[in-house]
Amino acid sequence: MAEGDLVVARALDAGYKPEVVLCDAEQAERFCDSIARLGGQCLSADIEIRRQATGLGVPLSALGVFFRPEPKTVEEIISNSTRIIVVEAVDNPSNIGAIVRCATGLGWDGLICDSTSADPLSRRALRVSMGSAFNLRFARTSDILQTLEMLRAQNFATYALTPSTSSLDLTQVKLEPTQKRALIFGSERAGLSETVLAKADTCVKIEMNPDVDSLNVAAAAAIACYS
Repeated sequence: MAEGDLVVARALDAGYKPEVVLCDAEQAERFCDSIARLGGQCLSADIEIRRQATGLGVPLSALGVFFRPEPKTVEEIISNSTRIIVVEAVDNPSNIGAIVRCATGLGWDGLICDSTSADPLSRRALRVSMGSAFNLRFARTSDILQTLEMLRAQNFATYALTPSTSSLDLTQVKLEPTQKRALIFGSERAGLSETVLAKADTCVKIEMNPDVDSLNVAAAAAIACYS
C-alpha cells in the first residue's frame, strides 16, 4: 500500500501497476491518466471515507494498493549494481525504510535483505522511505554467507559495520571511485553474526562517544553511505 500523494506518485513513476487508488478531487485529477494507463482504477472520495480507509484516522489526499512486481534475484542485484547495502536480521520496518531512503539519497543502487529482515515494500517501510523503495533494486537472500561470496567473486569490497574496538575506523577506508562496494548491517540488538563478520573483507566502526554503545542502524547506514 502506498500512502500519501508523494508515495503514490513515486510508485506510478516507477511503473508499479496500481489496483485501485483512492484520492481527493485534486489528486484524482492529477493521477487519473497515469493510473488508467497502467490498468488501475482511480476513485475520488470525501475526507471521511479517506480517513477510514487508512485505518489511522488520517485523511490522506491519496492512497493506493499496488501489485507487487516479480522479485529480483540476488544475482540480478549484484550484476546491475556497484554500491550495495546488505542487511542481516534488521526486522524493524521503520529501520528498513530509513536505510532505503538514505541509500537512494546518497547514490547507493542495490539492497539485499536476509530472510529475517523487514520487507522494504511493507506499509510502514514505504511510509518511512517516502516511496524510495520503488526506485531501489532489492532482493532477498536465504543464504547471506553465499551472498557475500558472490559479491567477492564479482569484485565487491565488503565492509561489515560493528562497534568492536578491533575494527578499522570507517574514516580510514580508502577506495578508488570505481571500486564496487557493499556495506553490511546487522540488528541493533545483536549486531552482525560472527559468521558474517568473519566472511566480510573488513570490519569497520564509526568512532563515537564511548559512553554510547551503538547508533541506530539507520543512522549508522546514513553515515557509512555518505562516507
